[in-house]
Amino acid sequence: MTETAPLTDGVHTGEAGVPERRRNSAAPAAPPVKGTVLGGLLRTTRPKQWVKNSLVAAAPAAAGQIFSRHALTQVALVFVLFTACAAAVYLINDARDAEADRAHPTKCRRPVAAGQVPVPLAYAAGAALAVLAPAAALWLTSPSVAALLTAYVVLQLAYCVSLKHVLVADLAVVTIGFVMRAMIGGVALGIPLSRWFLITTGFGALFMVSAKRYSEALQTAGQSGATRALLTEYTTGYLRFVWQLAAGAAVLAYCMWALEEGGGPHPGVLPWRQLSMVAFILAILRYAVFADRGTAGEPEDVVLHDRALALIGLAWLAMYGLAVANW
Repeated sequence: MTETAPLTDGVHTGEAGVPERRRNSAAPAAPPVKGTVLGGLLRTTRPKQWVKNSLVAAAPAAAGQIFSRHALTQVALVFVLFTACAAAVYLINDARDAEADRAHPTKCRRPVAAGQVPVPLAYAAGAALAVLAPAAALWLTSPSVAALLTAYVVLQLAYCVSLKHVLVADLAVVTIGFVMRAMIGGVALGIPLSRWFLITTGFGALFMVSAKRYSEALQTAGQSGATRALLTEYTTGYLRFVWQLAAGAAVLAYCMWALEEGGGPHPGVLPWRQLSMVAFILAILRYAVFADRGTAGEPEDVVLHDRALALIGLAWLAMYGLAVANW
């Protein structure tokens, strides 16, 4: 990313990747507290980010095992449990960064920073979810799911405390979080996970994460104190290299996955799994347009607001669905 003056007071909101900012003496006052404590707790869990947890259905869907009642029940349960774990991380992170968030022009509106949710309550709610979600998984699903959820919480809390300040580690931790989401549905249903599926997921996530960082760097270039701390240590050239490398690796891994699963004789009308490679590559190329422009901020916003990308995604979904159905 573009190098700027070092920041000594950067903060972060956890895996969601909201830009950090430096505390300054001219900090805005926190807005008046509005709403209930319960509503504030809900807002702190970032409902907008819950869509990312739909990745828990990726492995069962890819294996064509998501349409039974048992599979749907397990995937829904895992989605709720993973969302609870992510919410725990957000709550604890916001409680930890409450004082610094009050000095931020936008994060001061967050419920904990604004005083709508007391800091001790945020800590308590986060800790309760961090313990109860894996415990519920142990009771309702399997020890493997509980272990994966526990590992996710521990890794993300370590990120909030220290790893977010470590070069490359910050990119790796966020990427691993997406891979865990993609894995857990398969783990819950006992579905063997293809190595190419995991590689595709990992590099696809790294592509979006590094493109987001690159966009943040371009948008905050020359704005002293208006960026996350690590943006002063990355360069835009390096981050461009990372998202380009990740895009190429994701395309290669997906092609290997499609050929691995659909390389033999196919019972359907067309080799849909192999044809889905075209849609996947087009989606990567389309997303790269926004990355190159520096406008690939929130991945969900890019996907939902670009009609062409949405249509490509639907085409890919249709082709892959036909492949799974052996049509």
